[in-house]
Amino acid sequence: MMRIGQGVDAHRLVAGRRLVLGGVEIAFDYGLAAHSDGDVLLHALCDALLGAAGLGDIGQHFPDTDTAYADIDSRVLLRRVGALIAEQGGSIGNLDATLIAQRPRLADHLPAMRERIGADLGLSVGQINLKATTLEWMGFTGRGEGIAASAVALIDCP
Repeated sequence: MMRIGQGVDAHRLVAGRRLVLGGVEIAFDYGLAAHSDGDVLLHALCDALLGAAGLGDIGQHFPDTDTAYADIDSRVLLRRVGALIAEQGGSIGNLDATLIAQRPRLADHLPAMRERIGADLGLSVGQINLKATTLEWMGFTGRGEGIAASAVALIDCP
């Protein structure tokens, strides 16, 4: 049985933090405020995968009230989500996600993000599609106050 899930995440940009998106550190003057490393792309992918599997959301599995997840690398969370799906006998068909940021420019980083996500989930880069867009200076992302991501996942479940 094929199942679809969707996920969305957003965090505000702050000084004094490194910027990590799709498991890739990006040189920028600001990072994302969060309990973990703030990787909105991986968080949206986790929610999409958990939703497709009927397993709730990232906050249920990795609550921001648990100090075990303070500043955790979101790639660890993504690998754990992949393992949960595999434990249920599921397999990931494909992922599609969009990063929404006015700055920094992200297009050059997308291939490395696809490779990291593929490595973490045991997928080929052909199963992962990533896009980056701006909102043409509108809203909190357009004003440079934060970064958002939206994702969908298709999984095959028994």
